[in-house]
Amino acid sequence: MGSREGVPALIRVLNGERLDPPPVWIMRQAGRYLPEYRELRTRAKSFLDFCYSPALATEAVMQPLRRFPLDAAILFSDILVVPDALGRKVWFVEGEGPRLNPLSEEETWRFDDPTRGLQRLAPVYEAVERIKAAIPKDIALIGFCGGPWTVATYMLQGEGGDKERARRVVYDRPADVDVLLETLIEMSAQHLTAQVKAGADCLQIFESWSEGLPPAQFQQLIIGPTRKLMNRLRDLGVTVPIIGFPRGSGAQLGAYADETGVTALGIDTQTPADFAIQAAPSGMPLQGNLDPLALVVGGEALERAARDVLQAFKDAPHIFNLGHGITPQATPENMARLIQVVKGGV
Repeated sequence: MGSREGVPALIRVLNGERLDPPPVWIMRQAGRYLPEYRELRTRAKSFLDFCYSPALATEAVMQPLRRFPLDAAILFSDILVVPDALGRKVWFVEGEGPRLNPLSEEETWRFDDPTRGLQRLAPVYEAVERIKAAIPKDIALIGFCGGPWTVATYMLQGEGGDKERARRVVYDRPADVDVLLETLIEMSAQHLTAQVKAGADCLQIFESWSEGLPPAQFQQLIIGPTRKLMNRLRDLGVTVPIIGFPRGSGAQLGAYADETGVTALGIDTQTPADFAIQAAPSGMPLQGNLDPLALVVGGEALERAARDVLQAFKDAPHIFNLGHGITPQATPENMARLIQVVKGGV
């Protein structure tokens, strides 16, 4: 497939072109399903230390590119570097996930200034520069952040899992939540802008927790903040394409696509391709949406599922991906077979 006039295939699709076969990258393609990543991870004391080591983060990004003919690299980092940069304590419990001191238990919410936060995140931007220098010109480099509500949820309740505690705070302390979201919008905009300045070719906003919200809250917590984030990015001079991934948005998908200003739409596993194509503005690039479990199972089930996705999106500008991140139980062999199928292998 390659590129035309030096433009990576992924960027061509984000610019509205339909390519056959479609470009492919995989959410969490650098990570725990690779034995070389598991070895690399032992070299840092904590996960955040790993994310803040430009050398380790760059190596993690390069590992899957050495194994598989992927069309994009994505920065190795975490959405929770943003609250960390705002002065909130973030740590990771092995086998359980991230932890923060929950804002819901604090009477007054205090955050560091985003300018100071950017200084804390300087190693992340150095990693972007290193990755950009290391990858071929026909491979796109994706920068990212978490959606404001997804990051706010972690901050409000101190962990992932059931979102009920975070949603209760929205009802109980609406003014405080508005200030929190505004703070996250500004910090995220500065963070993404710095990634683009360091070399990112496009961006993705991971709104991983947009499910389960009533329509009014979806507007308040997802669409409004995302639109403000997009507007702020454009004000800051960011012109690169931006993929929005509102996982679990269901019937709200069309409103998200229409009203936020994102360039392209990430489609989750549960959303039918024809629904997404109908819901999105005509010609909007779509990304997704293979079931991550298919990569665990492998064999004929994987091949059939991958071909079904290719067929379902055949009339749209399409980026092949999963409908959520790859899991540690997936195997490199199954990943290799998936890429073969997508790129037209037997």
